[in-house]
Amino acid sequence: MIRNMLVSGILSVCFFAFSFPLTSYAEQSTHNVQKGESLYSIATDYGISYKQLQAMNNKSNVTIQPGESLQLPVLPSSAEKDLLARLVEAEAKGESYAGKVAVATVVLNRVESSKFPDTLYGVIHDGKQFSPVLNGTIHQPAGEESKKAVQEAVYYQGYDQESLFFYNPDKAQSDYLEDKEVTTVIGNHLFLR
Repeated sequence: MIRNMLVSGILSVCFFAFSFPLTSYAEQSTHNVQKGESLYSIATDYGISYKQLQAMNNKSNVTIQPGESLQLPVLPSSAEKDLLARLVEAEAKGESYAGKVAVATVVLNRVESSKFPDTLYGVIHDGKQFSPVLNGTIHQPAGEESKKAVQEAVYYQGYDQESLFFYNPDKAQSDYLEDKEVTTVIGNHLFLR
């Protein structure tokens, strides 16, 4: 019996140790261009479109140089997509599909920003940023529309207006956010940078 408990304990530790990545997104957020590479070949290697890679790096053409560092979009794992979809479900319940995409985009933008943690988990659980984390509604399952919105936000990276914040001014007041530039208004939410 003790042997079975020991084996179960070891297996549990191994499961948790290998289920969560040990590297942060920041270590994977750039690609150093090698001789012979093109935007198209790099994008193909990462499973993204070359137009998205071009947009992420503010390139007006496809010219790149060896040694150049290219920013990559956030490429979340399935577990991270689920976490983000649950946040979107709880945070943007009752909002339009476009609003849900925009909420997911803000989180992805924060991962890329030096002002916030460099992982989806870190951004979502960063202090008192999101009420669903504080009130526990983030633990409820996401609906199909929220899952689809997350996927679209992943593909949308590089094409947005770099929003880092959102809030509903009818429900919350923020002196901090009042000084930020409004990038768009969707439904009841203001999106800002």
